[in-house]
Amino acid sequence: MRYFILFFLALPISSKAQTQTGKASFYSNAFEGSPTASGEKYQASKLTAAHKTLPFGTIVKVTNLANNESVEVTVNDRGPYAKGRVIDYQKPLHRN
Repeated sequence: MRYFILFFLALPISSKAQTQTGKASFYSNAFEGSPTASGEKYQASKLTAAHKTLPFGTIVKVTNLANNESVEVTVNDRGPYAKGRVIDYQKPLHRN
């Protein structure tokens, strides 16, 4: 499944907010407990993300442009390594 996303980077006040548009992919729960590039262990229950260059701890707002739904995630890993993707993130669980 392909997702086109627009995400807003929530950076310190001294920095200007940035936007980037592109494709996102989701982490697999198979990585549960594996170390991330920041040294944290991956936890599927946390809203985390992988980005190639953003500093660890950066909060990113990811918006699905098809339905305008958003989620905020914290960068704690490096990637994505799939061609054409700008971010990997943990998709939040659906609420019923």
